[in-house]
Amino acid sequence: MARVLAIDYGRKRVGLAVTDPRQIIASRLTTVPTHTIWDFLKDYFQKESVESVVVGYPKQMNNEASEAVRYINPFLKKFQKTYPDMNLEILDERFTSKMAFQTMIDGGLKKQKRRDKAMVDAISATIILQSYLEQKRNQF
Repeated sequence: MARVLAIDYGRKRVGLAVTDPRQIIASRLTTVPTHTIWDFLKDYFQKESVESVVVGYPKQMNNEASEAVRYINPFLKKFQKTYPDMNLEILDERFTSKMAFQTMIDGGLKKQKRRDKAMVDAISATIILQSYLEQKRNQF
């Protein structure tokens, strides 16, 4: 099997998480500056076998798209054009940043470490990926 890559796309940073090749465990991969995401993806796809990419899509409480989609939609469009054969999934990412922050607190990280926005973004991507894996398992 191939891996699944999750993307928490932001204006400044992109959090990334990935599964193991058997798609059992979601792990934090890294965070990259948004302007370098295309180089990162090109290199990563050359090195690793990736079956699907899951992108967090922010929604508001009323289930409408949030303001942040104006940055994400162009990314999604370019991704589909650049990688037309790659399976692209969209997943509601409501509350992932709050969940990531709470995970850091529960994990005992000190206040200084919890201010690391790059870590929050990577943990958010991991939560998105874990949610995707759980949904996929529940379909069967």
